[in-house]
Amino acid sequence: MKRYKVKGKRRMALKIQNGKGLIYGLVAVFACLLLTCNFSLAATAEAKHYTELQLPPLPEIKLPKYERFVLQNGLVVYLMEDHELPLVNGTAFVRTGNRLEPQQKVGLADFTGAVMRTGGTKQHSADELNEMLEQRAASVEASIGETFGSASFDALSEDLETVFGLFAEVLRSPVFAQEKLDLAKTQAKGGIARRNDDPDSIASREFKKLIYGKDSPYARTIEYATVDQVEREDLLKFYQQYFHPNNMILGIVGDFDAKKMRSLIQAKFGDWNRNPGIANPKLPSVVPANTGGVFFVNQPQLTQSSVLIGHLGGRFDNPDYPALDVLNGVLSGFGGRLFNEVRSRQGLAYSVYGQWSPRFDYPGMFIAGGQTRSDATVQFVKALQNEIKRIQTQRVTAKELAFAKESTLNSFVFNFQDPSQTLSRLMRYEYYGYPADFLFRYQKAVAATTAADVQRVAREYLKPEKIVTLVVGNQSAIQPPLTQLAVQVTPIDITIFGSQPQANN
Repeated sequence: MKRYKVKGKRRMALKIQNGKGLIYGLVAVFACLLLTCNFSLAATAEAKHYTELQLPPLPEIKLPKYERFVLQNGLVVYLMEDHELPLVNGTAFVRTGNRLEPQQKVGLADFTGAVMRTGGTKQHSADELNEMLEQRAASVEASIGETFGSASFDALSEDLETVFGLFAEVLRSPVFAQEKLDLAKTQAKGGIARRNDDPDSIASREFKKLIYGKDSPYARTIEYATVDQVEREDLLKFYQQYFHPNNMILGIVGDFDAKKMRSLIQAKFGDWNRNPGIANPKLPSVVPANTGGVFFVNQPQLTQSSVLIGHLGGRFDNPDYPALDVLNGVLSGFGGRLFNEVRSRQGLAYSVYGQWSPRFDYPGMFIAGGQTRSDATVQFVKALQNEIKRIQTQRVTAKELAFAKESTLNSFVFNFQDPSQTLSRLMRYEYYGYPADFLFRYQKAVAATTAADVQRVAREYLKPEKIVTLVVGNQSAIQPPLTQLAVQVTPIDITIFGSQPQANN
């Protein structure tokens, strides 16, 4: 009975959390209905165009109260109390990432993160771990992505001590069960077999290779051969290399008492020995693999083309990033130049976008693209190129600037809707070595951006002469042919080499 009672409590808490937006929405609808029914008001007021609406200023972003401290073993901890709901969640960031795995064993980091959780711990088998969490409607997860590893937990406040203990076990004493690794490898091979099913996925994957290079850690792909190279001992070695308290940041937010939480963290992590020899890993260097060219993936079954054009970009810590983000607003989204010109006026695209997309500690990309019908492919690419050149030469209007800045700042505010989002952002800034007030600097810089700033960064950072173009589509249906874009069009072979083991009958 307790199991169902606990699940019911959690469902109720989540319903309250998820339903707040619905309640506010219903209140707004009811208010609108009252106004609609006010016939005397309707008789005297004239309908206004949406551009004439006067919107209130955006609310000021304020950081909730939090504390940061460091255990003697080097574990950095952030605590942020939030007593609105009886829930607690936490995340640990680990300085690792799949960019640090050996090239011949691509997939190793992903397997390490997954099997940390699915393989059980020294104290509890995988089944026991699953059952204990399920009984409490709680979760503990782990994964390793491109630039960091993470482990997280989510629990009712009354179950915090138990669930936090299981979370600590997953971080400190995973066993990497062989059968769970085998399952993860089988699932990965299934993903490889299906990776050419979606043209947009093909375009995204192959475009990264064209920008960073096929052997770059930021573009290489998992293959049957690399999966077969990964053994359980590799997971243990990868884990032992990076998972240490002085290589982690832990953040917890929710319904708890900070003093008691400190004691619980000390009890579960305080005796975990630091690794005095650990150092920040040397990050892979990044150089552009191509500085121009037209590339093509032939998919005869398609009736439309997926197009990406762009070049190597930059990082968030570039002082010009806020102006570049406003540039994104001028180019992209509803009301942006690409939408208005390429989609609406010329009717060349089902979807179209253009974005300067930076990363925290390595160069990102500038990407423009979208989906278009096969016979409009060449015209679509030329239209994208024209808009990139036009934003460098045709000054942004006051209306465009205001729209882009408002859109950018509005979107930014939604990153801080709840304390969990705010805490996660603070942790990421520390993880990548950014100042804690980076978000406020960014917000002020966006607000101060001028039309001249937008045109300056467009001229300085967008490189039309170095744009790489990739088309995934039906070669016979693309008329006029891609040779109208360049004399040489380089085909890309996306054949999946090797084979997936057959299922037992």
